[in-house]
Amino acid sequence: MSAPITVALVDDQALFRAGIRMLIGSQPDLVFAGEASDGKEGVALVRETRPDVVLMDIRMPVMDGIAATSRIVEEAVREGREPARIIVLTTFDLDEAAARAIRSGASGFVLKDAEPEFLLAAIRTVHAGSAVIAAGATRELFEYFSDSQQAKQTPPEFGTLTSREREIFVLASRGLSNSEIAGSEYLSEATVKTHISRILAKLGLRDRVQMVVYAFEHGLTGGAAERAE
Repeated sequence: MSAPITVALVDDQALFRAGIRMLIGSQPDLVFAGEASDGKEGVALVRETRPDVVLMDIRMPVMDGIAATSRIVEEAVREGREPARIIVLTTFDLDEAAARAIRSGASGFVLKDAEPEFLLAAIRTVHAGSAVIAAGATRELFEYFSDSQQAKQTPPEFGTLTSREREIFVLASRGLSNSEIAGSEYLSEATVKTHISRILAKLGLRDRVQMVVYAFEHGLTGGAAERAE
């Protein structure tokens, strides 16, 4: 049996924290690691408890969720360890702050009024690392806030990808899961996972949602990625 997923919560609303604490505690495969009421406390909590997943509100006093996310990721990278997976909690589906938090290292976003089952699925999804939370909404978020008018150059590291890896990159940047890519390309999920790991390593990316960001920021969505040299 695999170890339970440890989850920390950073939010300035006590009633919301109580509800999430009860929800996490009701799941046999999840363990509540602790809570904090602002970003500064959240950074300290993560430093102390090293949770697998952090639920991070964006708008908080003292230190907001964007700054806290950036600090948590930077500390982990500096210490040479894998950062916690951070899920941003927001009240707006097209929230520029959520896009900024993801660019700072968050692994996805969830609306605060989402169904409990969706939030639980999001926690398990980011922990597994095999898919993007609400892929369609994530793509819409970056389509809305990306500068499509600005000319973009293909980064040199993208040229190190093989043609097969570029095909997988396109599908993964659209938000497809490992199983969906495997079905589309007639590959095993293990092979897809290997390709994804190599792509992330070559491009210096942390996870799949960062691949989505990379694709939009460099104009590598759709056929543009496959044609890039």
